[in-house]
Amino acid sequence: MKRLVVALFIPLIYLGTASAARSSDVTVTVRNPTNLTRLSETITLDASTLRRLLSVDDIRRVHVRDVQSGQDLLTQAVDTNGDGKYEELIFQTNIAPNETKKFALSVGERRIPTPQEFKAYGRFVREREGDFAWENDRIAHRMYGKALETSLIDPLTSSAVDVWVKRVSRLVINDWYMVDDYHREHGEGGDFYNAGSTRGCGGNGIWKEGQLYPSTNFIDSRVLANGPIRVMFELTYPAWDANGTAVAEVKQVSLDAGQNFDRFESRYTLESHTARLTDAIGIRKGTNAAVSEPGNTATMRTWETLPDDHGQLGCAVIADPANFVDFKEDARNFLMIVKVPENRTAVYYAGFGWSKSSFPTAEAWNQYVTQYARQLRSPLEVTMSGQ
Repeated sequence: MKRLVVALFIPLIYLGTASAARSSDVTVTVRNPTNLTRLSETITLDASTLRRLLSVDDIRRVHVRDVQSGQDLLTQAVDTNGDGKYEELIFQTNIAPNETKKFALSVGERRIPTPQEFKAYGRFVREREGDFAWENDRIAHRMYGKALETSLIDPLTSSAVDVWVKRVSRLVINDWYMVDDYHREHGEGGDFYNAGSTRGCGGNGIWKEGQLYPSTNFIDSRVLANGPIRVMFELTYPAWDANGTAVAEVKQVSLDAGQNFDRFESRYTLESHTARLTDAIGIRKGTNAAVSEPGNTATMRTWETLPDDHGQLGCAVIADPANFVDFKEDARNFLMIVKVPENRTAVYYAGFGWSKSSFPTAEAWNQYVTQYARQLRSPLEVTMSGQ
């Protein structure tokens, strides 16, 4: 159990210990330790190790070739903390049950991805009351900025995670904002989910003495990675009163291509050096919503009916079982309660699926959520060597 808990929220990063080798001799080996077929799995390589092994300064020049197929794979260099330096190089692969795959690394000219190769993207939407919207080839979201609190048209104070369903793999948020008719179906999907002041699909807040204390709208944002494989950004929330405790938050969100789950990381700060925090991760109570809460896996999932014959939507949250406390609910949300670790950083996953896209039934959604949780607890085994 300890190994599984630790593995749940550790990314697939290989740090490496090998000495410098010729680029043609550097191999990445990936093994699937499960009996699951795993699609669009993101492999993360440590940038400092790549620089040492390949004698390269700019890791954007590193090429990754699938040894079996001979295919040169799409890669993305990621600056995880906004310091102007790349800490990771990522690529994706499909891997069969118990399969081992090898990838050859080399150094060449930087490959610039085409617009058609981008499967993840996000931005601050100043023209729409300060939304932050993001998407991949399967799902889309938005969260609400400070300007919306005082909107002359439809003011809203909320840190909910909103959902935009889509039935196309291309990136759509720029087009939908431009046309400004995304509450109606035009054959691509749309905004049929009213998050409002609920937690939406995966919003969180502080849980104290049996009550939820959410933040207000974010006041600042910055993009850390913007495709083609991963979008990653941070939202800053001003301090709010959680029943006598002033709490501030920086929320980091990342979404990879080919996935229906986002990774959320809330970094809390507060004046007290000794106070312990408890987090509540929520899903709104939608129309005819059915909720499933298998506590031993620290997952919570719902299946609800969207209005106006827009089908059904499944939402789920997954947390670390080591931090799981209980399931609760208030008037508008189903809630999963988790302990915030001593470093005051809460990590969880939340995502959704639509009946008119990839999940025609609640059973299909439940199966996907169960497999995704298993994959988080049994990460791919990644090694890198110079032969």
